[in-house]
Amino acid sequence: DKKDWQYAQSARILQLAISDLGKAWNNFFDKVQPGWGKPKFRSKREARQGFKSDQSKIKDGILYLERAKESSVPKDQWRGFKLSEKPLSDEFGVVSYFKEKGRYYVAIPYKIKAKDIKLPDKTGKATAVDVNVGHFDYTGGRINVLPKKLDKIYGKIKHYQRQLAKKQVKNGEAACESENYLKTKAKLQACYRKASNIQNDLMQKFTTELVNNYDKIVIENLSVKGMLMSHVASKGVHRSMFGKFKQFLTYKCDWYGKELILANKQYPSTQRCAAYGNVKKGDDKITLYGNKKHGTKHNEYVCYNQKCPNYNKVVDRDKNAMLSLLALTEHPELNHAL
Repeated sequence: DKKDWQYAQSARILQLAISDLGKAWNNFFDKVQPGWGKPKFRSKREARQGFKSDQSKIKDGILYLERAKESSVPKDQWRGFKLSEKPLSDEFGVVSYFKEKGRYYVAIPYKIKAKDIKLPDKTGKATAVDVNVGHFDYTGGRINVLPKKLDKIYGKIKHYQRQLAKKQVKNGEAACESENYLKTKAKLQACYRKASNIQNDLMQKFTTELVNNYDKIVIENLSVKGMLMSHVASKGVHRSMFGKFKQFLTYKCDWYGKELILANKQYPSTQRCAAYGNVKKGDDKITLYGNKKHGTKHNEYVCYNQKCPNYNKVVDRDKNAMLSLLALTEHPELNHAL
């Protein structure tokens, strides 16, 4: 009986789910909403499953879930969960609980007054970030987004994926029910979680450093979805987190009042000389394999304009692209396709 279930379990979980569904359909009928479209229903087969609760409480650093009226657990035995970090405030919103890759997590949105947030001081500096597979270049140097410690993890991922594939080929659907298959799958998920945590931590620290030290930041407005369609660079682009880098930097610049400049998708940052402004065309262009006409490598930029101070000098291509993007802070009229 529905009433019996609601009394034995928390009824608010079902009510919040229905409320979220109603909001989703209201947004669907309002085409002005960003990301307009039909609501996406979560499948039971998805790796991440969870629920929301607006009746949770925090007392002495311990999180307590809502207890139903006729719960099988007595009141004196109702226990909470010790939080890994101290609460930021006594006021918080709807708490989300979810299970992902064999572990349980809780996301607590805190309500903090805007006047209590300290914005970073204005520095008057500007920078540009040239994103590449494996590393990002900016005026402060170069950051490696695929450190060596990830190589061992990705090697384990490849090994476990092969083991699971062999078990499926040999035993078919029955392999998914075996204990060895589930153990291998748990090891694979743990490796994915570890790699994701390492890269997320690195990207969060790098974007925070940018918004703290610079007032103007220029990045390329890359078509990440189009780049993922390439079988040559798709894996490197995905692991280098091009999309998440732009996402993190966008909302942090909005939070801290910094200016984010997106270069035009057709802006020739790689082909443009940062010292003189000359743009390579035709056979002089630099490709992934370098330049066959002049015999230069893919990471080398050579300007052949005699008026340029870097005439006939070998310059790092990524550094030249970064400086070419940096020029947009002083000359925004250059931000267009040629």
